[in-house]
Amino acid sequence: MKLIVAIIRPEKLDDVKAELFKEEVTGLTISRVSGHGGEKEHLETYRGRPLVFEFHEKVRLEIAVSEPFVERTVQAIVRSARTGAVGDGKIFVQPLERVVRIRTGESDNAALTPVS
Repeated sequence: MKLIVAIIRPEKLDDVKAELFKEEVTGLTISRVSGHGGEKEHLETYRGRPLVFEFHEKVRLEIAVSEPFVERTVQAIVRSARTGAVGDGKIFVQPLERVVRIRTGESDNAALTPVS
């Protein structure tokens, strides 16, 4: 089992969700975040004063998957989130020690399978 954390551009969220759903990856958590990676600072003027924006709005996806879904999840995100420009984001794949579905008490892979 792995926890896949992806940081992507907000405008690519719909494309990424659609691609993940095509790959039958449906369990995900989405958060709005801001951060700074390889993108340059952005300078704007507000009420006659210069403002420097160091952090950029991003979307963080957290997806827990069983081993057979790891590579297809990563590839779905890469295919749908890539623009080719600096700031497309990153994907982090981490081992997941234990998962428990609260409703049923199922654990590990059984807790990751879709509920019908």
